[in-house]
This record gives sequence, C-alpha cells and structure tokens, in this order.
Amino acid sequence: MPRNAFRLDGMLSIVVPDDYPAVLAPSAAYQRLLAETPVAYYDSLPGGEERLIERIRSFEALINVRSSTKFTERVLAACPRLKLLSIWGTGTDNVDLAAAARHGVTVTNTPGVAAVSIAEHSLLLALAVARRIVGIHNRTAAGEWPRGQSAQLHGKTLGIIGLGAIGRQFARLGQGIGMRVIAWTMHPNPALGFELVPLEELLRSSDVVSLHLRQSPRTMGFLGREQFSLMKKSAIFVNTARGPIVDEAAMIEALRERRIAGAGLDVFEKEPLPQGHILTTLDNVVLTPHCAGVTPEVLEAGLALSIENIRCYAGGKPQNVVTA
Repeated sequence: MPRNAFRLDGMLSIVVPDDYPAVLAPSAAYQRLLAETPVAYYDSLPGGEERLIERIRSFEALINVRSSTKFTERVLAACPRLKLLSIWGTGTDNVDLAAAARHGVTVTNTPGVAAVSIAEHSLLLALAVARRIVGIHNRTAAGEWPRGQSAQLHGKTLGIIGLGAIGRQFARLGQGIGMRVIAWTMHPNPALGFELVPLEELLRSSDVVSLHLRQSPRTMGFLGREQFSLMKKSAIFVNTARGPIVDEAAMIEALRERRIAGAGLDVFEKEPLPQGHILTTLDNVVLTPHCAGVTPEVLEAGLALSIENIRCYAGGKPQNVVTA
C-alpha cells in the first residue's frame, strides 16, 4: 500500500511507484519534500503494466526511480490525470516519449548529476582491463605471484563516442593521465575542445574506445560486427551507457576470438545479467552491475533535482524537459 497518499491543496499530487531497493526514501531531499506535501510512496516494483497503472492513475506527477519501470503508450493512455513524469537519471529509454507528448505528459530528467561518477567508473574499467586487475587479484589471492601482465594507458589514445556531460568528463580524465583524446559525437562542435574525427578513424586509432551515447531508436545496435572489426587487436572497449546500444553477440564474438583485447562493462543487453551468461566466463572482461552512477553524492543530487523539476513545473517554469 502507498504511504502518505493524500494531496495538499494547491500542490501537484505526487506518487513514487518504484523505489526498490530504496534510494529515494532515505534521502534528505525526499524528507524535505515530505515536509512540504504528502507523497504516495511504493517500496516495491510494480511488476507489470496493470499494477503500474493502478499505482499512478490518480496522480498528476510521479518520480520514476527505476529504469525497469516502463511507461508505454498503454500506461500513459490509462492515466489521463498524469501531467509530469520526473525521471531520476539521464536515460529516458523506459519512456515512450512520443506517446507522452500525445497524452500531454511532460517528461523531465536529471542531466549531468552523475557525470563525474560515471566518468570515474569508465576510467576504473579501462584501467582494470588494461592492468588485468581481476585475474591478477584472483591469482595473487590463490598464492601465485603473477607479474608483467599489465598495459599502460599513459601515451595511448582514448576514443570517446558521444560528447555529452559524461563523455566530456571522461575525456578530461583521460587527458589527466596522459592519454591523447579523440572523439566522435552526433552533434559536432569544435567549441567542446576535443579533437573530432570520423567514427571509423576513431575505431581504428583508439587504444580505449568508450561509449557515451544516449539510448534511442537511432542508437540501438550502434556498434556491431563491422565496428568491432575496425578496432585494434589491442583495443579495450568500455560501455557505461546502455547495453542495447551495442550488438552484444558481435561484441562477445570479438572478445572470444581475441579480435579486441578486452572490455569493461557496466551495462548489458539484459539486466540483471543472467546467471551463467557467457560474459561471466571470459577472462578478458571486467563486469559491474550498472552501478557507475550510484554513489551517495550522485543519489542525493539526482533525487534533489528530480524533486526540483516538480517544483519548477508546478511553478509554471519547467526545466530539464526531454522531448521525443
């Protein structure tokens, strides 16, 4: 059952349909919101469209915590009272944005708040693969003394695909450890301050290829067999964006056949990663559970911004609006 499911006069009625595991409820930002107005709050995942509709149909605004909660045409059509969908996070691939526009639902997100954390995680994955840190740790813990198996990134080339807030931050980190940075982006702008090159040149030239595109119909399967075939045999691939932007089968093929040196992956085609998945059997990958942007600092800043987006909308000045 939801808690605090009443509306305060003059305020948007708000629901949180999917705070599991709980990140919003313990936050200071949420406690400040509760001091202003009651909120209908669910600490479990909806588990399907019918239950999601039941949870949100009576409310005007919602804070979406989990990307596994899907706002489809059917869901949005069944909730005519809904005016605002405030997403915690940057990705909007769980929302049918065109349907939201048709049904008069404004969608907002929290751009930039996780950029530092995800960029740091991208660097961590690149270094962990280059230094073979997982395998070396396991062998050292088992009583062996493996040495001389690491690669140095200083002086190498970092190729950034996508120069949004995260891509730019990782590019700066790459420069900070002495890497040459080149980039390809969908909206090239020399003022961004990085060397822009064609995608094919980036793939051929880079020692580390890091993906930072937003998932959309345009980017689904963006990197496939052809793109992996262009990479160096010594190249490391890093993905902290979204799994479906990559043809996972093509990537696995390149990793198994050692056509690229390795990969650091925080996102996958199917999440959570199924037990026994082939990626868990490869010795040239480092895997993390879609946690690159999950730090106390990011959680608090993102949740605070998702709440501020509701305040701004209620005040007639929407911010951070995402369009189809």
